[in-house]
Amino acid sequence: MKIILTQDMEHLGAAGDVVDVKPGYARNYLLPRQMGLVANKGNQALFEEVRQQRGAQLVREKREAEQKAEALSKASVNIAVAVGEEDRIFGSVTSQQIVDLLNEQGLEVDRRAIQLDEPIRALGVYDVPVKLHPEVDAKVKVWVVKE
Repeated sequence: MKIILTQDMEHLGAAGDVVDVKPGYARNYLLPRQMGLVANKGNQALFEEVRQQRGAQLVREKREAEQKAEALSKASVNIAVAVGEEDRIFGSVTSQQIVDLLNEQGLEVDRRAIQLDEPIRALGVYDVPVKLHPEVDAKVKVWVVKE
């Protein structure tokens, strides 16, 4: 059975691809979950229209992400932490703390967009990467200072 995929599916294809699948898989899984459409002329025309709209939306989202990235690259966050002997931090600086301080500055960022490999556990200046869009990354300067 020929199906037009409406979203990217691992091991099957990308959105817009026409794939040949078993009828049971299409009828019981893909079609009820709106992951695909039966490949006929009407659905192909409908999907092309939807794809053009989606392409325009993706361009807008990328442009907005680039503007936000520019604003984030100019931003810096100061985090005052309690320290003990030898300037060791109690606890760590997490992505949620960084997001909260960015939100106070009027920069809306999702916590999951902050790309910390591990929490920050030392005083200093860090360039923290932020993934705003699959093609757009930004860096925020984070200053971790004594309280």
